[in-house]
Amino acid sequence: MKNIFTPEFWETFATSLSGWIISELPSLVILIVLLFVALRVGFFMVRKLKSILVKKTVHRNDEPNLEVEKRLNTLMGIVKKGVALIIWSIFIMIFLKKINIDIAPILAGAGIIGLAVGFGAQELVRDFITGFFILLENQIRTGDVAIINGTGGLVEKIELRTITLRDLSGVVHIFQNGKINTVSNMTKDWSAMVFDIGVAYKEDLNQVMKLMKQVADNMMKDEEFKDNILEPMEIFGLDSFGDSALIVKGRIKTKPIQQWAVGREYRKRLKETFDEHRIEIPFPHQTIYWGEEIEPLKLTMEKAESKAAAS
Repeated sequence: MKNIFTPEFWETFATSLSGWIISELPSLVILIVLLFVALRVGFFMVRKLKSILVKKTVHRNDEPNLEVEKRLNTLMGIVKKGVALIIWSIFIMIFLKKINIDIAPILAGAGIIGLAVGFGAQELVRDFITGFFILLENQIRTGDVAIINGTGGLVEKIELRTITLRDLSGVVHIFQNGKINTVSNMTKDWSAMVFDIGVAYKEDLNQVMKLMKQVADNMMKDEEFKDNILEPMEIFGLDSFGDSALIVKGRIKTKPIQQWAVGREYRKRLKETFDEHRIEIPFPHQTIYWGEEIEPLKLTMEKAESKAAAS
């Protein structure tokens, strides 16, 4: 400690520091610059690869651009993170070597720690393996609307360990890939809105089905909806005898995620058409029985003519 306060120590320290700055600092600055350049180039190559894959996939499979974009956005997000991880790992190893730190014991220790953690992190490994197969099999993509373990929402992010889902209320749900039991993709390739239309038993079913088809055909001619409807409406016919209605089932195929907007507009137009043609849409009725002995309430109805005569 006494040597620190001597002029010789500070002279030696200044000489060593100046020598290090002259000999080593420029190489470290260049290394840091190369890190940022490598990251920029890596991300640029990922974007370029994505655009090339989009063109080739569309050309070969005639797949809609939206579907290609969904899958490639998911895969390229994982690739981008992998590229960044590799570049940062190389940078750290070179940096440690530059400041005269032997990385061999660090790598050996990391291997031992990784082995120990692997035994205790079997659930983490399961999450990664499941996430890999979800991506490989193209089960869901970012931008899809899916139901995962009974919870529905928009898929915002897919990673090797978790999937992030946002429901209609804006609540974010995060699922571990290894704990996902069921996945229902509602917007893969195409979507559909299924209608169960109830009409009164007295109505002519042929006319009802004709009007249902007519409303759908008019929507296909509408500038706002024609691009979102893929095929003419399918009328499956009488599906069941309800308690107070005949149920007619139909389906409209749409572009992904457009089925709800198309379905709401179709129901609105169908209600207006039924009203115009006096087609009855039944609804439940209730009869209230008050009892005869207690008679808590007695209702009397008089005609308007008798009231007028009395006045």
